[in-house]
Amino acid sequence: MTLHSVDLRTTGQFPALLLDYLDQKPTLESFYSIFPTLENAEKAILNKKGFDIEKRKTLVDVLQRQYHGLPFLPDFSVLLKENTFTVTTGHQLNIFTGPLYIIYKIVTVIKLAEALKAKYPDCNFVPVYWMATEDHDFEEIASFHLFGQTHKWTGEHKGAVGKLNPKELEGILKQLPDKPLLFAKAYLENNTLADAVRCYMHELFGRQGLISLDADHADLKRHFLPVIQEELTTSISEKLVTDTTSRLNALGYHTPLHAREINFFYLDHNLRERIVREGNEFKVLNTELSFSESEILQISEQHPEKFSPNVILRPLYEEVILPNIAYIGGPSEVPYWMQLKGVFDHFGVPFPMLMPRNFALYMNGHQYKKAQKLKIDYKDLFLDEIALRKTFIERNTEHVLNLGDQKTAFNQIFEEILTKATAVDQTMHGAVKAEHTRLLNSLKHLEKRIIRAEERNHESEIEQLLTLKNKLFPNGIAQERYDNLLNFYINDPQFIQKLFNAFDPLDFRYNVLLEE
Repeated sequence: MTLHSVDLRTTGQFPALLLDYLDQKPTLESFYSIFPTLENAEKAILNKKGFDIEKRKTLVDVLQRQYHGLPFLPDFSVLLKENTFTVTTGHQLNIFTGPLYIIYKIVTVIKLAEALKAKYPDCNFVPVYWMATEDHDFEEIASFHLFGQTHKWTGEHKGAVGKLNPKELEGILKQLPDKPLLFAKAYLENNTLADAVRCYMHELFGRQGLISLDADHADLKRHFLPVIQEELTTSISEKLVTDTTSRLNALGYHTPLHAREINFFYLDHNLRERIVREGNEFKVLNTELSFSESEILQISEQHPEKFSPNVILRPLYEEVILPNIAYIGGPSEVPYWMQLKGVFDHFGVPFPMLMPRNFALYMNGHQYKKAQKLKIDYKDLFLDEIALRKTFIERNTEHVLNLGDQKTAFNQIFEEILTKATAVDQTMHGAVKAEHTRLLNSLKHLEKRIIRAEERNHESEIEQLLTLKNKLFPNGIAQERYDNLLNFYINDPQFIQKLFNAFDPLDFRYNVLLEE
């Protein structure tokens, strides 16, 4: 497999805030801490030096319990060392790994840990997959696309998805071609979705050092208790995020997050609902639960696991309990982390190096040969259908299809006509301009007809081009955001290894992976 790189800006798929961040635009410097390079990682390491040993002990204890019963266990004790740091990515527990880009996240974080180890051999770097076990949006995780068919986990499911019973997926397993034993074992031999995801992620990536963490644990959340209690009593994060968001908006950037007065959910069996303040009472939406301030603070002391951070405070929770120096996120995650810089500063928690994951478009051997035959410039594949047609015709025609020279000459003639006409009668100005516009539109119409005629001359090639485009962007969606890992892994068990060979975590371009 060979690699072709495309600049992110040419793809038209990424927000301006991410692109300007990667270009290190000076006006954005106050919204992050350390720009991600191997050299700059030294600053991030120094920021996490002296990470609380008690937090390290808690982390190791929780991981040992969560991994109990799995084969070839990692040496968690390395996390007790002060020269050990983590690099982290996170995502929801999409069934059967969900869209392909989740695998790209995992490969990126493992590759980053390897690159850091090579640069700083006296330190240890552990890649972490932060499992979003507390998330309650079942619909977002409950389907995946495989070989043109959508498979969906149905039924009524409430509360944190990590607690769901994965054995319900047996029906989907029976429908799959070449029943994947990896997922059959994970889903049918575990009692919670969190355990099942850890099982298959460990099978796929455990030997590369990946650790999958379920942070839905009372011992871990006890370290987050000061934040929980300050948020409940002061609503501090809403003020801080609103200020940062206003400054980003003033610079012209769209921001994806909106902070709430209280940025915690109340988490219990089959329940994850927002906590809201009404007067002197704290209520849990869509329930009868209601607490005074003293009562809810007492609950937080006794049961910190009942307080589940939303997207505003989840990144802070991660950085509080992990000796983390870098976070790898998607094109929306990196911008929303930048909205949170003020929250980190307020609580005195070091802001990690913030990095986008690797992005990729994979072309199998047949698709690659077709692209070669059509002489495609790979960046053109990101164009919409109309622009792709136009670009292809312009590149392959033997004729001059535009009437640019003629329109220029036409405009000059009408300037002369306008001068002569208005010299005779100033009221002729409008009539001449109107005729100019009418005839210019006729020229534009003729130009389109010429282009369409040339398209007919290349009809077969254009049809092949659009067929290829639709295969690589199913339903108009980027391949990595639609297709599932099994689309490639079933026929090529070396697919993940090929990703490891191709990806560079610090090369912030779009990878076009070509199977020759």
